[in-house]
Amino acid sequence: MKDFLRQQLKNFLRLLARWMIRKYQPSVIGVTGTVGKTSAKEAIAAVLKSIRKVRASSGNFNNEFGLPLTVLGEWEKTGGIIFWLKVIFASILKLIFGGKYPEILVLEYGADRPGDLKYLLDLARPQIGVVTAIGDIPVHVEFYSGPDAVAKEKARLVEALPAIGFAVLNYDDESVYDMRDKTRAHVITYGFGSGAEVRITNFENRAEDGKPVGLSFKLEYGGSFVPVRLSNAFGKAQAYSAAVAAAVGLSFGMNLVRISEALNYYQVPPRRGKLVAGEKETLVFDDTYNASPLSMHAAIDTLREFKAPRKVAVLGDMLEIGKYAIEAHEEIGRLVAKVFDILVTVGPRAKFIADAANKAGLSKKNIYTFDFADEAKGPVEDLIKKGDLILIKASRAIGLDKIVEEIRQL
Repeated sequence: MKDFLRQQLKNFLRLLARWMIRKYQPSVIGVTGTVGKTSAKEAIAAVLKSIRKVRASSGNFNNEFGLPLTVLGEWEKTGGIIFWLKVIFASILKLIFGGKYPEILVLEYGADRPGDLKYLLDLARPQIGVVTAIGDIPVHVEFYSGPDAVAKEKARLVEALPAIGFAVLNYDDESVYDMRDKTRAHVITYGFGSGAEVRITNFENRAEDGKPVGLSFKLEYGGSFVPVRLSNAFGKAQAYSAAVAAAVGLSFGMNLVRISEALNYYQVPPRRGKLVAGEKETLVFDDTYNASPLSMHAAIDTLREFKAPRKVAVLGDMLEIGKYAIEAHEEIGRLVAKVFDILVTVGPRAKFIADAANKAGLSKKNIYTFDFADEAKGPVEDLIKKGDLILIKASRAIGLDKIVEEIRQL
């Protein structure tokens, strides 16, 4: 009975969302990829809010329930039956009596399993499609035959674009760049590579008085460039998000100067690489929202660039990568040994990180392993020292945000 009601709710939400788009006819921007969707969405919204009325999906509202919620209203979290009745009633009133509605919707399109994109595109078909990154071992790959199948599913977004639309593609990710031949839309590429139309150059993680403070880089397009500075944003992933937003802004006729000014209002989403003050005068790089091999590499590379008396990695399992789990975790362990002085792992798969780090030269006395985040909270708080720079990252289900809350400065 519960599954039947869930299916009926899903069908009704889809119907309401399609009617809402038909009535108000907003421009729809769709964002997909295996990493970086939410940051790209937030950066796009920050840029376009300077010229239009924009609504972006809340949090990770990117599935068959979250996406229609964004279309229907500014709902920030889901609830029980009373919540859904409220959503349906408010949506029907909006459809009958009208009212204010955003000019632009910025929506995330998740694809945990084959067929997800097709369902979401049937609900809301975008005019602009953004693909962030796929990577060699994408998250959710365990539900697909392999990385190529993940890329094929993500490519549905650009295949669905109209001829007058825009496909914004990551030039540096081969799987994404190859999608340029699968769309009728005008293609705009972005990235660090010299062939990218919106190119990131002069990239630097900035520090003041030894403390990381943000990013600086230039965005180049059509022979012109502008400097960009982002506060409390770190790593190339955030520069990619800014470049995505710039490409979308250009498609709306904005110039680089205005785009650069609008990016000053971009805020990195919570737990996606934010630096927070920790106990004992430590700095905590909170990247606990999720993890994949690609994003784990990026986080480690980011902390490689910063100086600290001691660097501590608290890493947990990367989930939903299926048969690639051992290989991917071992590769992270080898990287950790080159950058960090102390390693704490949480979860059964993360023990492969610990083993590989030890084999790569990190002393066993500096490696700690735990099965659950609750077990690790106290020991991590005990082992950290003044001046430590601490990376905390894992798939969301591992719950490493509990460790962040345990050691952050209140």
